[in-house]
Amino acid sequence: MAGGRRPTVRSRPRVPDMSQPQSVGVSNSRNPTRPVRIGSVTIGHDHPIMLQSMCATRTADVEATVAQVERLAGAGAGLVRIAVDTRGDAEALEEIRRRTDANLAVDLQENYRLAADVAPLVDKIRYNPGHLFHHERQRPWQEKVRFLVDTAGEHDCAIRVGVNCGSVDPAKREKYAAGDSIGPLLESALEHCDLLDRLGFTRYCVSLKDSDPAAVVDVNRRFALERPDVPLHLGVTEAGMPPEGIVKTRRALGQLLRRGIGDTIRVSLTVPATEKHREIEAGRQILADVAAGHIDDEQDAGPRGLDIISCPSCSRVENEAFVVLAQQVREATRYAAEYPITIAVMGCRVNGPGETDDADLGLWCGPNFVNLKRGGAPLGAFSYEEILSRMKEELDTLIAALPPCGS
Repeated sequence: MAGGRRPTVRSRPRVPDMSQPQSVGVSNSRNPTRPVRIGSVTIGHDHPIMLQSMCATRTADVEATVAQVERLAGAGAGLVRIAVDTRGDAEALEEIRRRTDANLAVDLQENYRLAADVAPLVDKIRYNPGHLFHHERQRPWQEKVRFLVDTAGEHDCAIRVGVNCGSVDPAKREKYAAGDSIGPLLESALEHCDLLDRLGFTRYCVSLKDSDPAAVVDVNRRFALERPDVPLHLGVTEAGMPPEGIVKTRRALGQLLRRGIGDTIRVSLTVPATEKHREIEAGRQILADVAAGHIDDEQDAGPRGLDIISCPSCSRVENEAFVVLAQQVREATRYAAEYPITIAVMGCRVNGPGETDDADLGLWCGPNFVNLKRGGAPLGAFSYEEILSRMKEELDTLIAALPPCGS
């Protein structure tokens, strides 16, 4: 694997500068976060808020991935994330790196040791604390983080600690009441920040994401009070399809940005791979609207009635029919719009099993079958042709036992 660093990255289109106190509708001061350099860009402190996105192409498909990286960067992404789950992906990333000078982040899941292969090729490593326990279970998570820190330091990489509601370390979740989704997220993030600080590594940012906009606001405000020095990556995970996914993200990020919280953002949308640039367009509009004062505290308590959450399309999706299925679920369930029911549609086995547990109905997609769950309990695997009718049977059963919202 090549070990040299990349040439200087060419300048990218500027995004609305959210750091300026005179911006209408923005808090008079942003949180005094420290600057964190990521390749040619810097987040935190008084630097403009950076837009970013993630490739939805297969990482091993070098041509398609390079084309998508360039399109996202050209649309205004200061950073583009690529998933690497295997050594084959890492080898493809080496060629991708040779063909683009965009700032790249790598998304690691269970196999944290792949960081050694990819760190020479990227500008940031993202790891999820909730996934560290999967690989080498007998090894303390602190040692795994030390390995990541040493690797990042050796290869001039920043780190993102990415904490997600559906993949929190089980040991953390067990410490809190069943209905408390915020406590485990917050404790996990603070614990990892403390370790990184003790290891002498401060070139990191944190993300705390949930599919509920109200939870995103709550956990990020609480984290910012505890650690105002740490730059925050904001986003609503599994926001879903546009326009609903944009509305959810706008609801959460608008509140936080107006209060000076947030240093980089991603709008996570369920769209075909060819439309990933829509995430950048939506993010740019949110920043512009906040700067112009067009987003206020029009908060509602979160989604009312039927809520469909679906993960953003990415390279881990095991069947491209996932995006189409999510759209079909939305259309097939419109008759249930007035009922307080959550349906989750997930695209892969990495996040699917855990992130459908809290939904009333959960569908996570494999290559040939869709796994159906009700309230976290597995109901079986069904073909893509069967799943809609089977899901509607379960939905009708739920509706029969519930009054419509507001009744």
